[in-house]
Amino acid sequence: MDTTATQEEIVALYHQALQQWNKRNAAGMTALLAPNGTFIGFDGSQLNGQQEIYSVFDEIFTHFPTAAYVSIVKEVRILSADAALLLAVAGMVAEGHTDITPSVNAIHSITATRIDGNWRIALFQNTPAAYHGHPELAEQLTADLRAAMNGQV
Repeated sequence: MDTTATQEEIVALYHQALQQWNKRNAAGMTALLAPNGTFIGFDGSQLNGQQEIYSVFDEIFTHFPTAAYVSIVKEVRILSADAALLLAVAGMVAEGHTDITPSVNAIHSITATRIDGNWRIALFQNTPAAYHGHPELAEQLTADLRAAMNGQV
């Protein structure tokens, strides 16, 4: 197994998911998930299976001007030939704005699984990056995301 190539495939899968979110494309996002995939939202809500995830995302994208993601992949761990973990940080830029909204910075965790030779997201978890008691960490994350957004990372 080529670990570097596998890591690149997992990073590409994550970036594709964010691109689909940024395009507000529920079908495109759902197509990247395992059939029994799970999405845990920023607010802790849990969606299970492609049909439920599609339905909720389609409703969100139809009725709300969702913000666009900016991210930095921190680590990819290959767990087995058919399983991997990706850890990233992410910020969002609201429609009509040009800067990160620090209050919605997040940690993304993706568990990916290989199904019929293709990597799919088994779990996408979006956790608030609140850093309670450590405002300097929150400020640094926002600075890092701004740098990434401006192509400096």
